Amino acid sequence: MSKLDLRESARRRNAITEERLDQVVPRLMTRHGIDCWILISREYAEDPVAQTMLPATWMSSRRRTILVFINGRDGHERLAVTRYEVDGLFAPAWDPASQPDQWAALVEIIRKVDPHQIAISTSDSFAHADGMTQTEHGQLLSSLGPDLASKIVSAENLAVGWLNTRIQSERPVFEEACSQAHQILRRALSSEAVTSGTTTTADLEWWLRSEAQVIGVTVWFHPTVSIQRPGADLRGSFASAARAHTIEAGDLIHIDFGIMWDHLCTDQQQHGYVLKAGETVVPDGLNEALERANQVQDLLMAEYESGRSGNEVLLAALEKGRTRGLQPSIYTHPIGYHGHGAGPTIGLWDQQDGVAGAGEVELDEPSAWSIELMNRSEVPEWDGPVNIMLEEDAWFEDGVVEFVDGRQTEIWAI
Repeated sequence: MSKLDLRESARRRNAITEERLDQVVPRLMTRHGIDCWILISREYAEDPVAQTMLPATWMSSRRRTILVFINGRDGHERLAVTRYEVDGLFAPAWDPASQPDQWAALVEIIRKVDPHQIAISTSDSFAHADGMTQTEHGQLLSSLGPDLASKIVSAENLAVGWLNTRIQSERPVFEEACSQAHQILRRALSSEAVTSGTTTTADLEWWLRSEAQVIGVTVWFHPTVSIQRPGADLRGSFASAARAHTIEAGDLIHIDFGIMWDHLCTDQQQHGYVLKAGETVVPDGLNEALERANQVQDLLMAEYESGRSGNEVLLAALEKGRTRGLQPSIYTHPIGYHGHGAGPTIGLWDQQDGVAGAGEVELDEPSAWSIELMNRSEVPEWDGPVNIMLEEDAWFEDGVVEFVDGRQTEIWAI
């Protein structure tokens, strides 16, 4: 394990952001026929998309920050209508000394461009793409006037495309992130972190958070630790000290854990088994159950194809799994700037017949994914069922999905 070098991380992040702004935004605007895209943020009321476009040293927007993308006959421009320079990523486009009114400065730019459409952050399906506050929306409409306001459209396709699209320069970052998270997860599922009869699920959750902090990163959600044992499934919906259980010999431990490394998130789930007195290996039935869950991963990833919707991939994978006698549940999602990223949703745990809106979005590449799912199996040694819940991060490009740092193929013995 290594500690994240924040200064180097900022340098790398700024270089990647500039490359993404150069490559991804013009391509998306051309694809969707948008010639003007406006993102507006105020400090502490951040547009989730704009936040991913700012320099690494900008911890938030400053006052009102307006980012403008123009994609027209004269080429592509990106402008910042803001009091402070955006560190070279956007060209300064407002001089408060000559035009004190920031909204008037924005309107001057738009009228000069005379766009066919003006895309802004509104969306029914994706919170990531719905970042314009009511106040900013009202002031924008008032400033534009009826003629320009009539050209406003949703920027959902642009926002989702920006957040979901990865570039090659990000793959090494993603690989580092997954490796670091895996190392913490492996230590968590060992005697270093677990003492039978003493450690509680809440203890282990806080251990995970503390170890992430040691390497200079944060978690993007509170880790979830749960246990299954013969005759009892002690899982909960979310981590809570109020439902903490003491881990005992013979327990199957499940961990859901994700960190933010550099600018990318991870999301991983693995299992460990606490050996009972006299045991030296994990019971065969549990590893066989894991192997069946690995089969579901393979079936799902084989269905990935650009242009297919998340719902199409979901239903095809479920059908093939059930045909093989498996009992799968699939709830896979994109990952990137956000743990639950914008893009095609491939099932939700409580929506296995397809997901309206987000599930209808088509797969695109390159993109990054959390292959998240569950398979239910009968385990002879337990005389009952076990739910194997897996999640591993993968990269989708050139029609191929592959795990960036491997996957769990055997349950860790503790």
